[in-house]
Amino acid sequence: MSENQYCYKYPHPAVTTDCVIFGFDGKSLQVLLIERGIDPYKGRWAFPGGFLNPDESAEEGALRELKEETGLDEAYIEQFHTYTTPDRDPRERVITIAYYALVRIQDVCGGDDAARAKWFPIEDVPQLAFDHDRILRDATRQLRERIHFKPIGFELLPEKFTMKDLQLLYEAILDVKFDRRNFSKKMMHYELLNQLNETTWPTPKREAQLYSFNKEKYDEFKKKGFMIEF
Repeated sequence: MSENQYCYKYPHPAVTTDCVIFGFDGKSLQVLLIERGIDPYKGRWAFPGGFLNPDESAEEGALRELKEETGLDEAYIEQFHTYTTPDRDPRERVITIAYYALVRIQDVCGGDDAARAKWFPIEDVPQLAFDHDRILRDATRQLRERIHFKPIGFELLPEKFTMKDLQLLYEAILDVKFDRRNFSKKMMHYELLNQLNETTWPTPKREAQLYSFNKEKYDEFKKKGFMIEF
């Protein structure tokens, strides 16, 4: 059998991955960006990502690039779209497989071909390199759709939190304001939360009940989904 029997002379586009990493600082939705240290678009902000190695899957490549460029490790990422516009990269024909993730905000540092890594409030994201502005819009829309059918919060909030913390998270993602009583009633209805025998003092004059997520119920809804209307 000829060694090149199945080596057809078709074009072989390059394949990259990009990761849109969302975090929450207690007030606003944040996104993790890296400053490009090389051309093209040297000095511009972009999403962590890069070219796939021949021996790795897209998810493996995305996680490797994420760790190399930001130091962020063991993030749970979900694929949401593939970008194939022929001229999206000035170097060559590049197809990008895009992922997004929800993580608790932590310190990050630039590495590999990233000059630095930094969290940005989503409303203050600068103009991005390549077609990453479009990727951010798509990822944000995907997140806002998901919040109606999958629970969101376990990955973004601390282990113990107030109902106000959870409400601020949902308001930041959906860019809306909720009535406090209605929001609390709806969240308790789904039995996603455990009310703890603990309180905190957000201000010297106000005491607030602490909650944690019901992990079993949370994982159940995460697998099968649910429908939540605000």
